[in-house]
Amino acid sequence: MWNEHELSKMIGKDIPFAMLSDSDGSIGKMYGIYDEDSGVETRGRFIIDPDGVVQGFEVLSPPVGRNVMESFRQIQAFQLVRASDGTEATPSGWKPGKPTLKPGPNLVGKVWEVWKVSEAFDD
Repeated sequence: MWNEHELSKMIGKDIPFAMLSDSDGSIGKMYGIYDEDSGVETRGRFIIDPDGVVQGFEVLSPPVGRNVMESFRQIQAFQLVRASDGTEATPSGWKPGKPTLKPGPNLVGKVWEVWKVSEAFDD
């Protein structure tokens, strides 16, 4: 319902992934974001991989909105890392088409150098 009435209008299209509605608060209680005093959930976003593992989450108080485009970026980053079987990692602010990091002993203590190079490619 949120996608149909709000989100799709904010981004100009339907979102390309499943969203969940939790009208009775049971899922919010399970994830620890249900506020018993007010009877509502705090604003939460959970990125769950195809194996059912939570890969990322963000929980904000109700007056602060989430960044939908950042959610898309993070999903794309998790998809890339998963598709690479962990041979690639995404630096801070990574976007599709930008350089990735290659995890390994040679990267230890040098992430900032690689990150600065990828930052030079930032839009």
